Amino acid sequence: MYQKHLTLEERNYIEQALNQNITFAEMGNYLQKDSTTISKEVKKHRIRKEGNSIHVNFNHCSKKYSCHKKHICSTRCKRECRTCKQCNKVCAEFDEGLCKRLIYAPYTCNGCENKVGCRLTKYFYKALPSFNSYRTTLSEARQGINMSELELCSLDKIISPLIKQGQSISHIHKMNGISCSKATLYNYLAKNCFSVGPLDLPRKVKLKKRKSSKKKEIKETKARAERTYEDFKLYLEQHPELSIVEMDTVEGKKGGKVLLTLLFRNSRLMLAFLLPSKTQIEVEKVFNYIESILGNELFEKVFPIILTDNGTEFSAPLNLEFNSEGIGRTRIFYCNPTASYQKGMIEKNHEFIRYIIPKGISMDNFTQADITKMINHINSLARESLNWSTPYDLAKLLLGKEVLKKLNLVKIPSNEIKLTPKLLKKN
Repeated sequence: MYQKHLTLEERNYIEQALNQNITFAEMGNYLQKDSTTISKEVKKHRIRKEGNSIHVNFNHCSKKYSCHKKHICSTRCKRECRTCKQCNKVCAEFDEGLCKRLIYAPYTCNGCENKVGCRLTKYFYKALPSFNSYRTTLSEARQGINMSELELCSLDKIISPLIKQGQSISHIHKMNGISCSKATLYNYLAKNCFSVGPLDLPRKVKLKKRKSSKKKEIKETKARAERTYEDFKLYLEQHPELSIVEMDTVEGKKGGKVLLTLLFRNSRLMLAFLLPSKTQIEVEKVFNYIESILGNELFEKVFPIILTDNGTEFSAPLNLEFNSEGIGRTRIFYCNPTASYQKGMIEKNHEFIRYIIPKGISMDNFTQADITKMINHINSLARESLNWSTPYDLAKLLLGKEVLKKLNLVKIPSNEIKLTPKLLKKN
């Protein structure tokens, strides 16, 4: 109790106690504070109120009755200076006449019986202004940089190059053992303490006009028969041990190459395959390719359930669920129309792709090797949602090292991760 700051309730008590002429010692006993703490609080936060009088030129100097000085200011009037309203402002020997209550305890006029008719300068203690002043002082004391110039320079050498590589503050903070908090790094960045600024972050929050959401009627097609989102949830209840893979496509420039993406929910590991066009045949070719390198049994184990949207490229589910020999390899289910949140993990993960391949940029000049390189950098980024593990490390435990090797996945060292367009820039 003795080391804690005074609360608003405690300050209210001090104000009421001063009004009743209770001593600082009695206040201290009640609040379990030292009496000097109370007296310092009162002297520091008391509010000055200028003395008033019916006389316009009222003199506040303690020597006003014995002083006969003239010509203190530049004017040459014949009056004594004590009768002039400028006297108190220009006189070097001005000594404000204060009541003894203000010089000694209680240092305020709160409990004075004569305060109504008194013409002298007054001081009052008020709880709320005192508390607001304390909060302002506390806030200002915490502003600024709590770090030497040398320490800030050393931190900048770590932070700035990695932000330019497209890494997030969270990843940089965790993987480099930085002593200050993540919030402190964001504050320093906002104050332009580093060589980079807030706009250099891979994701800067922007407010956009919210679009009006009009629910569309769900039209059940032949492809969706027994593959709806409700069927998906029912199937999961019956097979809770199976892992879920989300599937989607990412467009570059309209009419050009696209990416087929697959994300494992349990590890956040993402795969991406470059398609010449956004068609059913190209998606089927990718499934056949993956099965050819993994084998049917391992494919079925790695991709037991796939949840995707209602795009035309996914509208031939039987060709994906069964290979050319009619052997089953997976189960396909569809989200409800305009309900992308039902496969929110892959939608969220697409942000990393957009750091490297922004919207509207053509993918026609990229190769599958480029896309695999990009995916390796994304999968090597530590995630707070994975308790600061990486999707690659978690998938290595869940899927096995051999599966990742067959899919050409490798881990990129933490400080070499790049999530900017420069990653795929041709020399």
